[in-house]
Parts: sequence; C-alpha cells; structure tokens
Amino acid sequence: MKLLVIGGGGREHALAWRLAQSSRVEQVYVAPGNGGTAIEPKLENLPLTQADELAAFVLNEGIAFTVVGPEAPLAAGVVDVFRAAGLKIFGPTKAAAQLESSKDYAKAFMVRHGISTAHYQTFTDAQAARAYVSQQGAPIVVKADGLAAGKGVVVATSVQEAHDAIDAMIGDNGPAGGGRVVIEECLQGEEASFIVMCDDQQALPLASSQDHKRLLDGDQGPNTGGMGAYSPAPIVTPVLHERIMREVIQPTLKGMAQEGHPYTGFLYAGVMIGPGPDESRVIKVLEFNCRMGDPETQPILLRVDSDFSTVLEHAVNGTLSQAQIDWNPRTALGVVMAAANYPGTPRTGDAITNLPAPRPDCVVFHAGTTLDGGTVRTSGGRVLCVTALADTVEQARATAYQAIQTIHFDGAQYRKDIAWRALAPNATD
Repeated sequence: MKLLVIGGGGREHALAWRLAQSSRVEQVYVAPGNGGTAIEPKLENLPLTQADELAAFVLNEGIAFTVVGPEAPLAAGVVDVFRAAGLKIFGPTKAAAQLESSKDYAKAFMVRHGISTAHYQTFTDAQAARAYVSQQGAPIVVKADGLAAGKGVVVATSVQEAHDAIDAMIGDNGPAGGGRVVIEECLQGEEASFIVMCDDQQALPLASSQDHKRLLDGDQGPNTGGMGAYSPAPIVTPVLHERIMREVIQPTLKGMAQEGHPYTGFLYAGVMIGPGPDESRVIKVLEFNCRMGDPETQPILLRVDSDFSTVLEHAVNGTLSQAQIDWNPRTALGVVMAAANYPGTPRTGDAITNLPAPRPDCVVFHAGTTLDGGTVRTSGGRVLCVTALADTVEQARATAYQAIQTIHFDGAQYRKDIAWRALAPNATD
C-alpha cells in the first residue's frame, strides 16, 4: 500500500522512515518533506502543502491513509477537508486541535474537566498582563496563546523578563499585537512527555520519553522546540504511567467527546511530576500537543519493533483496541544539531557533509534540510537529530555523540548533556 505523511520536519522523517520498514508498504509520500526524505529508500517528497491539493493527490494515487505530523495543518483543518472527501487520515479535527492551537482553550478545558494544571490568567491587554506579573512576582511563565513552533513559552526568572516577554508577544511592537497571552505559575518538578494514539474511544500509549527544551547544557539559555530526547523516561514508573492515563488522558478523551469534539490522532501531554512517593506525587499538565513531539518522535520510533503501519491502520479504522506495539527494551536517545543563531533567526544554506549511513543502532533524521543537487544543505533551525539505540543510556549517548563528531556544517550547535537526568548527578560528556 501507499501512504502519505504530511509535514517536513524531523518528526515526519522518522514517521515516514518507520512506516517504510513495513513489508506491506510500497511507497511513503512526504509532503513537502526535506533533504533526508528526498534520499531515503521507499520515500518520495511531494511538493504540496494545501489541503485540497493533498486530498486530490490521495484520491488520484489511491493512498491507503494519511498521517499528519505537524500542528499547523491540523489547526488549519486538513483533517476536516480529508474527512469531507471520505479519505482516511490520522489526526484531530480543527476543533479538537484547539487543545494545542489555543493555550487559553486548553487551560479552560482542563479546569472544566478537573485535569490538574498550573494556576493561570489570560490577557489580551499588555498593560494588564504586566500588572498581574508585578503582583505575582517571579519565576512565572508567559505563553503565547497560539501556535509558536514550540518557542512561544518564556519561563521568566525576573519580573522584567516576564514584562519583556509580554511586550514581545502582544505589546505595541510585538508580532502578535491584539493576540493573547496565558500567564501561569511556574511549576517545580521533573517534566515528561506522555504521548498516546487515540481513535475517539481508545487510547494506546506510546513509550515514555523526556526532552530538553533549553538551548544550552544544564538546562540553561532560551527555550527551543527541543534540543534532544530519550526514551524510556525513568521518571515515568508503572504507577505514574497508570495515574497519567487515569488522571489526564482518559478525562481528556471523555471531555472532548462530551463537548462534541471526539478526539482522533496523537495526543501529547507534557506533564510536570512533583517529588514524593509515586502514589502521591503531584501530576500537573503543562501543555497539550495534538501531534507527536519533536524530537521525542525520533527515539520513540527507533524503539518500535512491530509493524507501525498496522497500528496506524487500526487507529484510522477505529479499531485501536485491537492494536499493540512491541517495544525494544533498550534505550533510544536523540541529539539535535541546530543551525547557527538558532533559536533566533537561524542561518541557512550551509552544506552538510560526512553524514553517516543509517544502521540498526544509529539513524540520522533530517529536519531543517534541503537537497540542492547532490548536496544536503541547512534550511531551518533544528537541522538533524542523531538518534541511537543501545542497552544503556550511557551507551546510547556515546553512540550518538560519536556519530555527531563525523558530521559537519558551519555553525552547528548541540547540547552535550542529553539524558543527564537519567544518569548520575552532574554526569557530563
């Protein structure tokens, strides 16, 4: 069968790569794809981005089903367009995708349905928002209400930093003037990424993972879309896994159905886990994403030992209760190599050389790349995710960093402490 993956980042490369491993899959089209999907066996880039054009392609080519990778087409309603045409697609509708496309909607939804989250207020007026921050003090979290490619969050350590973030998001000179910001308490604890697949009724959990949002080692520097991730996340014990399903995932599916927006697609709950015994730890939802995380997808899918196309087929057919995923018990770890000046205005056009050939224990997934003749060049902020699989966290990390040493592009930057929480305190490379 032939499949379509919508998107062009590292998550989409990993999804298409994993689907192409199936003997059932003849071809995976990736729209629009990137430099990595352009050279991957059984993958073919498709230079289309509009929902109606993609739907027409699916009809003409006899695509079995489509998987949506990034949030922007979901928020724009690509699933609605496909469903109206009678096409099979995995992802939430535009209304259901509000869980990610509007942080204010998500926070109000959680309050309505008793899902624990940080205390918050929403503002459209910058002056009122600044006054609230001055009253609450720091640290405090400022979030742009809409989509921001994972970079619309500022964890402000001072009142002035929070004021600056507000001005950047909705102030007179901000790019989103007239928009909204959500300001919430700064939670303490350890973050984890909990991702499930949903088919309106059922939720099938994926392997746990943990990512690294800050640019620099030691979780310093500005927030990014993610500088690396690993799976499994030791913080998510069996007890906590069951609690997150019961306290977060199931109430979310039930609530969405009650409000007339039954949820189908990947659902990502970013959770903050407080200290203490697992039975009594405080679990609060930091955010919802309506797709798999990036870069969490890369290590998670490297651990899949079963036919992922069969699982997705069950999901789009509403028979997810019949699906199961076999997980490799080893640890997978991905390190993001980012472009110069990321996360600001990244430099593009740099040639990437010495990319290693994929092997069972190490795959380089492309994100911000393009194929220029026979040369792969940088085309975005997060360029590559070098992902390794090994028996231990230490071994996976050593394999990934060893591969990174062979890859070159001018201005490359990456963290050297991915998975530090899973290792001994203060462990470094």
